[in-house]
Amino acid sequence: MSHFVSTTWKGGFAFDSTIGNHTIHIDNNAGPGHKTGPNPKPLMLASLAGCTGMDIVSLLEKMRVKVATYRMDAEAELTDEHPKIYSVIRLKYFFEGKNLKVDKIIKAVRLSKDRYCGVSAMLAMVCPIEVSVFVNGEMVMGPDEWG
Repeated sequence: MSHFVSTTWKGGFAFDSTIGNHTIHIDNNAGPGHKTGPNPKPLMLASLAGCTGMDIVSLLEKMRVKVATYRMDAEAELTDEHPKIYSVIRLKYFFEGKNLKVDKIIKAVRLSKDRYCGVSAMLAMVCPIEVSVFVNGEMVMGPDEWG
């Protein structure tokens, strides 16, 4: 299996990347350009959140855990020198719902982080990914507890 993306320059710093039947507009919002889309690096964070998010939805369904809402926040620090790369990624998972099984939620996050999410595995080769899990507003697993 392979992936294919075709990217076309649209002028300034804007590009359109076509993935199958979908087009993503990429631009440089910090400088000159059309400001038609996000910068490329945050799209890697969106890919990370989307990949692990899909894993966790699937795992929680199999574990019969029903969440009312689920969101992830991904934040990354950039190095000061060129090429500016991520030095650390902080990924926070937020789950809301009644009678949630915290142990199953943590298990699903751990399985995604350590086994299933290919984006996470690739990015972890470049920089650490610090993970925190919140259930109904309370941190149930912090970045120092993953061992």
